[in-house]
Amino acid sequence: QLQLVQSGGGLVQPGGSLRLSCAASGFSLDNYAIGWFRQAPGKEREGLSCTTSDGTTVYIDSVKGRFSISRDNVQNTVFLQMNSLQPEDTAVYYCAAGCTHVPGTIYGQGTQVTVSS
Repeated sequence: QLQLVQSGGGLVQPGGSLRLSCAASGFSLDNYAIGWFRQAPGKEREGLSCTTSDGTTVYIDSVKGRFSISRDNVQNTVFLQMNSLQPEDTAVYYCAAGCTHVPGTIYGQGTQVTVSS
């Protein structure tokens, strides 16, 4: 069974940092682009960042310079390091096998990130 299993997240104060992990099960991440998305209450899912199999990474402007995506092919895991978090970053965060949503995209289970004092 092909799965992405997420860990990390939680409650952090403004200006704080969190690291999210996305571990693949049943397939190797080496050959896949892995994207990170988030969905805030009442808003549509938003693509944040993506890393391709050749190491290319892209970020949306609102997280550029604060978020960093990396992959560890030995652990078969992709990470999202999030620094300088702000209340507007509060959302459920998802990793996905792919940079854009298409039917059949494999997503992780989602993890809540709450930025609040």
